[in-house]
Parts: sequence; structure tokens; C-alpha cells
Amino acid sequence: MEEGTLKSPSNCEGTVDYGDADPFQWDTREDCQVRQILDRVADKWSLLVIALLDRRRLRFTELRREIDGISQRMLTVTLRQLERDGLVKRTVHPVVPPRVEYELTPLGGTLHHTIRTLVSWTEEHQNEIAAARADYDARAAEEESAATPAAAPVATPVATPAAGAR
Repeated sequence: MEEGTLKSPSNCEGTVDYGDADPFQWDTREDCQVRQILDRVADKWSLLVIALLDRRRLRFTELRREIDGISQRMLTVTLRQLERDGLVKRTVHPVVPPRVEYELTPLGGTLHHTIRTLVSWTEEHQNEIAAARADYDARAAEEESAATPAAAPVATPVATPAAGAR
């Protein structure tokens, strides 16, 4: 059993019927296959691996060199999960030392097309998102400063005449 998967995933039977209101709803229970698949393919490492394997085969070391910040263990786990899901094909060449290559399966290729669409959307709207973030951050800073009570003025001692002095 792979890390992060359940022994017997369900088909999300018994999900709430949303009718025609929202055809893209999925069950949020942990044992739902749709949720598990979305969790897998939306993972940042999986997205990067799928993008890098578009129309080419790469060896493990090439993938690791291309993906900044991924550990050897995380790349191994990611590749195994993608292979298990039928998105990546692993080929071991019988040479010494063994040469292992990874490539997208036809199913993985269809997912790459979807990822490319998501990246295009992100590029198209990045300036709007940056502006929205800046507005939000400014409002949050303004609200924070308004919620913080102003420091009470420090009382300056008033000089009083000494007792007995007139």
C-alpha cells in the first residue's frame, strides 16, 4: 500500500445529490476516490513531474536536478504514486548499473493538457491576483492598526512647590 492511500477506497456512494446545481461537486470524505485522485494530481510535486515528462523521457537524476527543493525520497514516492495511478510509465533497462526512465502514459498526457490550461489561466490572471493580494494586505494592515489600541500618553509629572515653601 502506497503512502497516503487507503486500503479500500470507496466510490463515494451515498454522496449528497446536488442535482443540477453543481455538477462538479465531489465528496469531501477522506475515503472518496475522486478526492484521493484530486489530492494526488494537484500535489505540487506531481504537477512538476507531469509537466517535465511532457513528450520526453527522463531519468530519476534528471528529474531531481530539474525540480528545485524535492528530496530523493519525495521524488521516489511521487513517481511510485503516479505510476500506480497509471499516469507515469517506468522503464528499467537491463544494463549495469540499471538505467531507469520515466515517461507519461497516454492517460498522463491527457492530464498534462489540463495542467497546461491551468498554467495558462494563471499566467493570464497573475497581475489581477497580485493586485488583489496587495489590496487585501493593505486592508489587513489597516484593520490591524485600527484594532490595536493607541498607546496612552505618558503623564508628565507636574512640579509642585515643596512643602513649607511659599
